[in-house]
Amino acid sequence: MSLSSHTTHQARTSSGVSLWLPLVLIVSLFFMWGVANNLNDILITQFKKAFVLSDFASGWVQSAFYFGYFALAIPAAVAMKRFGYKVAVIIGLLLYGLGASLFYPAALAHEYSYFLLALFVIASGLAFLETSANPMIVAMGDPETAERRLNFAQSFNSLGTISGVLIGREFILSGVEHSPDALARMSEVERTAFYTSEVQAVAGPYLAIAAVVFFWALAVACVRFPPLGSGCEQDKREFRLADFRALLKERYYLFGVVAQFFYVGAQVCIWSYMIRYGQSALPGVGEKALADYLAASLVAFMVGRFVATGLMGRIAPARLMFAYALISVGLCAVAILWPTHLGLLALVSTSFFMSLMFPTIFALSLKGLGPLAKAGSSLLIMAIIGGAIITALMGLVSDLTRINISVVVPLGCFLVVAAFARRSVRGAG
Repeated sequence: MSLSSHTTHQARTSSGVSLWLPLVLIVSLFFMWGVANNLNDILITQFKKAFVLSDFASGWVQSAFYFGYFALAIPAAVAMKRFGYKVAVIIGLLLYGLGASLFYPAALAHEYSYFLLALFVIASGLAFLETSANPMIVAMGDPETAERRLNFAQSFNSLGTISGVLIGREFILSGVEHSPDALARMSEVERTAFYTSEVQAVAGPYLAIAAVVFFWALAVACVRFPPLGSGCEQDKREFRLADFRALLKERYYLFGVVAQFFYVGAQVCIWSYMIRYGQSALPGVGEKALADYLAASLVAFMVGRFVATGLMGRIAPARLMFAYALISVGLCAVAILWPTHLGLLALVSTSFFMSLMFPTIFALSLKGLGPLAKAGSSLLIMAIIGGAIITALMGLVSDLTRINISVVVPLGCFLVVAAFARRSVRGAG
């Protein structure tokens, strides 16, 4: 449905600055960070092959990435308060572009640690973008249509996650997978050439991403942005240490932070190791074909969001999340017990049921916090560090046992989410 004539009128400020070009620039950011987030799932497979890594070591891709989010979340919020939304977005884009550019020297040096540093820099930039873009979308236009603008922007994030996997499938994964015996029969020169080509395959796509991101930073810098609407102004009250001390007394809220930590861990684990699981479950199926399963899981995630939104009109969100979490536990159990095509499809299916968890945990946790909600939001965002810690744990369990056994890690995470949902249902009466 098209925007009303009133909203069209609101698309211009009193100074005559059009909102449409700034809106397009900011909405595009949702797509850009979606690409970066899910290219990591391809990188784990690529680096495991190119650097001959264990599952634990390949999981450091997510550890470096999500630690960047964790470390820069509060500095990004402070920068936004001090310098404004637009400057924070430009800083975020410059860091994103710098991190992507660092893939080129990392590939030349053939050093895994350099790639991890580059991923940390990318995530540092995304922390700035995610902190700034959501409130900017709210502020840029009629407050009555803010929710529609946000939903529209979030749809580009889902498109970005799918695009990231497809970009990696087409331009990073070579489809060349030598068995250990075949590698052993190669000469030292042949093995070195193979590993070098696999490492350098990541440089081109990331340099292209860097070029686009730097161009976007220039566009944001050059385009005149309107002043924020008064109804959407950011709360100027600074975070206070007393707020965080008060939050430590809110047991239900703290349970929500813990649930968010484990949920993000489960999500990142499943997507990061889906191709790896498929290589074990479906011997002989190539990495490119298995990347299609990962893309399908992201489509299921996107569809699940729409379905959950509709169901919440009839089922209380906490009850729906409780059911979804238990279903996810069951699907993980199938993946553990039947490491075949059935198990892989079960892992793909968890994405549909994961889709409602992050926003639902977020909203439920903040209920009743009143003036503590802003400080509470910052800790919930920082809980995404679970993606760094729990993914590495799953890799370690896989190295010690088998990849299907390691699915017990996300299974346990979903049990924590189910416990929080159950507590929410009881609290709601």
